[in-house]
Amino acid sequence: MKPYEIRNPSLWESGKQKIEWVKAHMDVLRTLEEKYAVEKPFSGYKIALSIHLEAKTAYLCKVLAAGGADMYITGSNPLSTQDDIAAALVHDGLKVYAWYGATKEEYHRHISYVVEAGPRLIIDDGGDLVNLIHTEYPHLISNVIGGCEETTTGIIRLVAMDKAGKLKFPMMMVNNAQCKYLFDNRYGTGQSVWDGINRTTNLIVAGKTVVVAGYGWCGKGVALRAKGLGAKVIVTEIDPIKAVEAVMDGFSVMPMEQAAGQGDFFITVTGCTSVIDHRIYAGMKDGAILCNAGHFNVEVDVAYLEENAKEVFTARQNIKGYRMKDGKTFYVIAEGRLVNLAAGDGHPAEIMDMSFSLQASAAYYLVKNQGKLTEKLIPLPYEVDQDVARTKLSFMGYEIDTLSEEQRKYLDSWQV
Repeated sequence: MKPYEIRNPSLWESGKQKIEWVKAHMDVLRTLEEKYAVEKPFSGYKIALSIHLEAKTAYLCKVLAAGGADMYITGSNPLSTQDDIAAALVHDGLKVYAWYGATKEEYHRHISYVVEAGPRLIIDDGGDLVNLIHTEYPHLISNVIGGCEETTTGIIRLVAMDKAGKLKFPMMMVNNAQCKYLFDNRYGTGQSVWDGINRTTNLIVAGKTVVVAGYGWCGKGVALRAKGLGAKVIVTEIDPIKAVEAVMDGFSVMPMEQAAGQGDFFITVTGCTSVIDHRIYAGMKDGAILCNAGHFNVEVDVAYLEENAKEVFTARQNIKGYRMKDGKTFYVIAEGRLVNLAAGDGHPAEIMDMSFSLQASAAYYLVKNQGKLTEKLIPLPYEVDQDVARTKLSFMGYEIDTLSEEQRKYLDSWQV
């Protein structure tokens, strides 16, 4: 088996610089690295990891390797892999199979490499590794003690697999931990999506109308930041409870077909398919800018634009223009792929410090409890969530109260 398949090994110095920068801002993960380097909990374990391959992910890989893991690493999106980061990991002796701009066939080959290694643990983002081992490498399933899932889309796929009785090993639902969705999904997505849009378009947001499709934790963050940038925000939803919440947060709520003619920017954050399709394009105004912040590039129907535009052109780096037969032109950022990573560097380091500390802790939990887990979908233990938050709070320079024995007894009692 190849020790690596990357674009350019000579780029390692640039990648190392990026990794050192984020490491200096990921305090909680550094404490885990120190602990694992002594304890070596992953010694003898092959870990297959598929997460957006940029600097924060690279540092997570190095933390797991410091704990003794034999790492097999690939990306989780063809446009989010940074080639200098891949080179830096290979330079440090880790096995990496990924490069920026991978074709569909190349992407499949790369994730196949890490599965073919026969991993004991899987760390996934979007469910591609779990899906691949179940569909194409079922003979390797018995070797897996469990895995961890990073994102909402991956959880949706895991729930569907479990409901169908197809999931064959335990998976920790890291995305559902409070330290993940309250911070990563909300504040991380909120900032990084607009970082990607702003650096790619170089256009003003204030005074524009932004349509946010989906008001989950990610959508809340995107809408909040759009409001902070001075935009009028419209939210589209299918869930009446989330729609009420959006209204009470000060946003307009309406169906997408109604919002189509008002939006200047459209951002999909639903995890579903065909959120913006031919029905929506028909009502959009000239010059609308479209992007996606969901994991897979299925939310904005780019294929329809490719097939029906009378002219397709590069409007700016990472922005494609589609001039339609009626004379309108629509612009799509990063091919409709995850805009904060395909057109940016992803979430801030301090945010991913918490998320990746949860990932490392989840992997540690699976190793320590192998053979004892009977359920296939496992929530991250609340005490792990609290430990990460407590450590983060300490590094931020804050303290909180603790219950007295009297208060604890009062809360534990049913008698007043």
